[in-house]
Amino acid sequence: MPGENLSRDEARERAALLSVDGYEVFLDLRSAVGDGDGDGEPRTFRSVTTVRFRCNEPGASSFADLLAPRVTSVSLNGRDLDPGEVFDGSRIALEDLAAENELVVDAQCAYSRTGEGLHRFVDPEDGEVYLYTQYEPADARRVFANFEQPDLKAPYRFEVRAPEGWTVWGNGAGELVDGVWRFAETKPISTYITCVVAGPYHYVTDSYSRTLEDGTKLEIPLGAMCRRTLAPYFDADDIFLVTKQGLDFFHEHFDYPYPFGKYDQAFVPEYNLGAMENPGMVTFREEYVFRGKVTQASYEARANVILHEMAHMWFGDLVTMEWWDDLWLKESFADFMGTFASVGATRFKDAWITFANRRKAWAYRADQLPSTHPITADIRDLQDAKLNFDGITYAKGASVLKQLVAYVGQDAFLEGARRYFKRHAYGNTRLGDLLSVLGETSGRDMSAWARSWLQTAGVNALTPQVLLDTTGGRVAELAVVQEAPESYPELRPHRIVVGLYRRTPEGTLERYARAETDVHEPRTVVAELAGLQAPELVLVNDEDLTYCKTRFDATSLETLRTDLGGLTDPLARALCWSALWNMTRDGLLPAREFIALVLRFAGGESDIGVVQMLHAWANSALTHYAAPAWRETGGELLAEGALRELRSAAPGSEHQLAWARFFAAVASSEPDLRLLRDLLDGTTEVEGLEVDQELRWVFLEPLAAHGAADESVLAAELARDDTASGKRHQVRCLAARPQAAVKAQAWAQVVESDALSNALVEATIAGFAQPSQRELTAPYAQLYFAAIERVWRERSIQIGMDVVRGLFPALQDRPETLEATDAWLAAHEDAAPALRRLVLEARDDLARALRAQACDAAAGR
Repeated sequence: MPGENLSRDEARERAALLSVDGYEVFLDLRSAVGDGDGDGEPRTFRSVTTVRFRCNEPGASSFADLLAPRVTSVSLNGRDLDPGEVFDGSRIALEDLAAENELVVDAQCAYSRTGEGLHRFVDPEDGEVYLYTQYEPADARRVFANFEQPDLKAPYRFEVRAPEGWTVWGNGAGELVDGVWRFAETKPISTYITCVVAGPYHYVTDSYSRTLEDGTKLEIPLGAMCRRTLAPYFDADDIFLVTKQGLDFFHEHFDYPYPFGKYDQAFVPEYNLGAMENPGMVTFREEYVFRGKVTQASYEARANVILHEMAHMWFGDLVTMEWWDDLWLKESFADFMGTFASVGATRFKDAWITFANRRKAWAYRADQLPSTHPITADIRDLQDAKLNFDGITYAKGASVLKQLVAYVGQDAFLEGARRYFKRHAYGNTRLGDLLSVLGETSGRDMSAWARSWLQTAGVNALTPQVLLDTTGGRVAELAVVQEAPESYPELRPHRIVVGLYRRTPEGTLERYARAETDVHEPRTVVAELAGLQAPELVLVNDEDLTYCKTRFDATSLETLRTDLGGLTDPLARALCWSALWNMTRDGLLPAREFIALVLRFAGGESDIGVVQMLHAWANSALTHYAAPAWRETGGELLAEGALRELRSAAPGSEHQLAWARFFAAVASSEPDLRLLRDLLDGTTEVEGLEVDQELRWVFLEPLAAHGAADESVLAAELARDDTASGKRHQVRCLAARPQAAVKAQAWAQVVESDALSNALVEATIAGFAQPSQRELTAPYAQLYFAAIERVWRERSIQIGMDVVRGLFPALQDRPETLEATDAWLAAHEDAAPALRRLVLEARDDLARALRAQACDAAAGR
């Protein structure tokens, strides 16, 4: 019988055969506390599942899904089955089905340490145990027997017996009856969005009410929770504020009341994702509970995630894609709606700037990888599905929806959404179902738009061509040239704004002309701009309506070199920065020139999110795209510039904090490291800069990486911050130390052992690969290629992804590494497609880095 990796064909066959009437699930979680894990066997809990389902071909065979160490008993329609015969470790064979069936499975399921299934975490601060579930795309089968595919929806009743003193939460309202937590039956939902959270969580309540258009009053109980030791940092009031603003916004625009009763939000430890849209019980990574001072960009990011998950209550939970091919039907919409609602309902009115600068950068990178795919992807199996939670499905899909709103109009778009919810509530859909309602509301033929934007891959580049009259003072003709990569030659319909800018007497760059037009040919003339005063800057995707790589003509690029900071419109600046970064990645702009632009203009950037993105890009440019011979010089320039901006920033400002973090990221010289030590010791101060615990760890990592903080220093810091967060920071810093024995130990802990939790695997990998230690980690390139197939086979998919991505020898940026990668790919054509995809992506990043380094080296000659 096939194993864990359910295929699309198998899912379709099963959905054609079966329909599910309901689940009853009992979990006994008392084993979560007390002794265990000491005998080499996984710690387990009892799971009893009763599934009632129908079969439209009596006598046929099928299977249920379950990943469990042991199955105690299996009963089908009152017949006891031998678990040893029907259960193979991932599936339960179901033979001779009746028209109506009842399956009862009693199993011992394993607690997780990888964030997949039912994750168990022990808080090092007070010894308390916390549990939560995470299932997407197919890990509910680690907790209870089921039919693990999104289109076999059903209502669920959960009962949970937990340790004394604990509280348990689920999708529905729960109550404790005779020592068992019993939860209200859910609406019909998919397996992957069922949820259980259990433990001594700190829990805060509030409520939301709204009078609906029919006069009825909607009441939604609100809850928010985190571990008890994080309670002093838990700003539930702000979380509830954004939650209420979001509920108001979506009720106003969707005309479909929130359908899942209560609305709890749990911030949980060692979480692999940003968050998960379990109806009535949304889970978030607890890093959104800020232990130290952060910038407004962090609060904006949290608000965006809260609203993203809330949008899923409609796009994904109420109406769910039939199979993972149409994952975009939930993720693209939620990603778009997160920003749309942030701007429309919260204090974060500049969220589209963050979207243009940060989210689209993710999409542009993903869309140029060899693994790029249409937004409506070809998802053959669950491993494909896991890897397609990517920049295409999220950020490109959201960008395309923004383009769609410009194409059909906001009113038609939202009316289409309203009809979609009402027509398909509690059901499953495909691409055509959404296009149908959008066609109705917009009056446009959506099929051509969908073919161009949803069913083809790749990103177009738009470049202005400016022809001046004989005097050079006026525009004779302005055209937009659209290009596509050879591998994906599709030219798409783009709704764009072309902005023309000139310097003012005050020295600023201001837009003096704007034309909104449709571009769909290789060359499109924008007739209404002819005859205008010659521009010094042309921005062909002004206002960021479409999804494209923006290029510049020679005059515009020269203007940006000298006057980028003069652009008064923050969105226009963000778009120019994004375009310049894409040019750097494409080997069209030398990395040293991009770094020079950051050093010249980032200090005057008003948007803190853009500032922090520029810091990340500059560091990446130095690490990957700068010519090796110039790296030391570039590092010195970045450190000098960061320190200058740190000292000149307003005391106590978020810009000061951002520059302090960036200075630590690029510090390498003895004077810079000494300053970090002095700031930690308190012997030196920067006025207004509070070196809180989180910033202490930021300063300690470069000290550890450069041999200026040894194991005893890091142990002392952990004693000062003996928390789960402190442990992760310490593990990362320990792995960052520049000794061969340290690297060997870190490698063994991650690659040769599965003792570390997912969070500590991530921390170890992050510390292992330091740009200043290329020679030290060089021997692991060969070991990497020898190990990854075994790791992929033996470890969970999440840990496999972390190891294959995180330990790829990207810092060994030489042609020999590229050759070794190609040799592995050639010798492993039969490796798991998902594994090959990860290696191909890493190879592409490496090849891109080598091309960019050649561009930078040429600029230095």
